[in-house]
Amino acid sequence: MTDKKASHKSSVASGQVSRRRQPLRIALFGFGTVGSSVARILAESKPEGLELTHIFNRGVARKRVNWVPAGVTWSEDAEAVLRSDADVIVELAGGLDPAGTWVRRALEAGKSVVTANKKLIAYHGVELERLAAEKGGHLKYGAAVAGGIPVIPGLEQGLAGDRITRMEGILNGTCNFILSKMEGGADYAPVLAEAQAKGYAEADPTEDVGGLDARAKLAILMRLAMRVVVDPDEITPKPITAVGAVDFSYARDLSCTIRQVARAEESDGVVAATVGPMLVDLRSPLAWSRGTENMVILTGHYGGDVVFSGHGAGGHPTAVAVVSDLLALAHGSRRVEIPSVPAKIGAEFELPHYIRFLVKDRPGIVAEITGALAREAINIRAIVQKPGYPAAALPFVVTVEPCKSSALKRALTEIGKMDCLLEQPLDLQMLE
Repeated sequence: MTDKKASHKSSVASGQVSRRRQPLRIALFGFGTVGSSVARILAESKPEGLELTHIFNRGVARKRVNWVPAGVTWSEDAEAVLRSDADVIVELAGGLDPAGTWVRRALEAGKSVVTANKKLIAYHGVELERLAAEKGGHLKYGAAVAGGIPVIPGLEQGLAGDRITRMEGILNGTCNFILSKMEGGADYAPVLAEAQAKGYAEADPTEDVGGLDARAKLAILMRLAMRVVVDPDEITPKPITAVGAVDFSYARDLSCTIRQVARAEESDGVVAATVGPMLVDLRSPLAWSRGTENMVILTGHYGGDVVFSGHGAGGHPTAVAVVSDLLALAHGSRRVEIPSVPAKIGAEFELPHYIRFLVKDRPGIVAEITGALAREAINIRAIVQKPGYPAAALPFVVTVEPCKSSALKRALTEIGKMDCLLEQPLDLQMLE
């Protein structure tokens, strides 16, 4: 009897071994902040089903570290790694080229790809997903939006049954770090330098502070959440660089703060989308997001509001999302096929606006401004002027009732010709 039991256990164990999958062989393309964090997780946590086999980077000798397993091949020959026996290419170099070429080559060879490259997915995601399906591989990009926050898996799995009609979020940790520091009284230039020193911002921060990074992420979310494919270039971003300490002072008086917000809305097949600094009510969850945190608020037709929040910048949070995608592949998970249709940005948000002027004071300024607004049928909500500023450089604020951005743009074009203006007015939407 004992022998039979032992024999049964042995046969079960043998069956388990025979069914055990071989680990996915992983090739990292890029060993920078995120790539090294991915390698660290794979080396230290040893996730079941994953094996790091290759690391590609230009000038790879300077990247070598002693904590990477000895069996890993270090290479600066991209073609050799693409031809290797790696099952999955993890692309973490960023940008459209040569990263796009590597991704296409890998997919054409039947390999799967995991990437954090928001620009590549925003501009070419539909094409690349089609190629992956044709060649039998998979394309996963959970790390492309909001770092380690599972927004994309949440859309693909938890919210796929709903119809998302509106989204708004803080999608760039660098801008959120800068603006939340400015909210506390800091000036833009030193905070940007601090963000660069901490690795939150690039040496050239234009992609972040100019809104281009958040625009690409918004386009990806629009495809997955609202099922519309838009050209990111149709979304005109506003930079945060014109926001100053005086704007935070006025915002506090209005029970608001300022954040870079990405917004999109769909109604009757018409889409509106925008990215830029906006006044956010202090009671809004968006106002609670500080430092490098990201936040996404999705409004579903059936399920109502869902909020995702967490750290959106830095190597480790993004690496967690990358490794999670790898584990999903290792365990046979596939993307939910979400159909989408091409769409144009054809609608406008009708929101209140905050308009800050800096003028050399003289009689008649307010009358000229109110006249230009009235000619576009824009109603004034309030005029606010703080004491203590010199007449030679006087800042004051006009807030207006909800109006179309195109009408306000025409009014501000007319106002911009006034001889008293020391700089062009700063126009920020107000989220209520």
